Amino acid sequence: MNKVVLYIHGKNGSPDESEHYRPLFQDSDVIGLDYKSFTPWDTGKEIHSKVEILKNKYSEIILIANSIGAFFSLNADLNNQLSKAYFISPIVDMEELIIRMMSWANVSEEQLEKEKIIHTDFGEDLSWDYLSYVREHSIKWNIPTHMLYGSQDNIVSEDSLKAFAKKNNSSLTVMKNGEHWFHTEEQLKFLDDWIRTHR
Repeated sequence: MNKVVLYIHGKNGSPDESEHYRPLFQDSDVIGLDYKSFTPWDTGKEIHSKVEILKNKYSEIILIANSIGAFFSLNADLNNQLSKAYFISPIVDMEELIIRMMSWANVSEEQLEKEKIIHTDFGEDLSWDYLSYVREHSIKWNIPTHMLYGSQDNIVSEDSLKAFAKKNNSSLTVMKNGEHWFHTEEQLKFLDDWIRTHR
């Protein structure tokens, strides 16, 4: 095999989730990245380093990234390194999401800038450095990409994906009543069929 599928999991996910995709890519090796950092600047470097290693072994690299794993991948300087990408419930506009979370927590920009990190009741830390990084590093992405989104996703907005798809000439598939986490039998079948359609 001279092709590899690299899987980047989302928050609280696991590289072992890559096993789900093995039957869908029987002509490729399939591996999951067990990244150790959780910021776009550090995790992006981890992903980039892994791709550099894989380039020496494989002629083709396909990316599958889930949720914030997609955002980390977008910050990994992967242009011209991959043949294709599949994004599942991807976070593509982190600034929008952070501002929405600030609204949920009733936190102003001035307050966040002053305190730097604010813990929230819903379990997410708001970080001024994180928000500043997102604003200072615009996404540049030229890889053929297919995106899958659930209409009941309570984290990612469909508008952000439509804007990304238009700007980056990517496809967007919406599963009616799908959730951010594709985990039910029906949702996983939809996901599998979606990948097969876009192979």
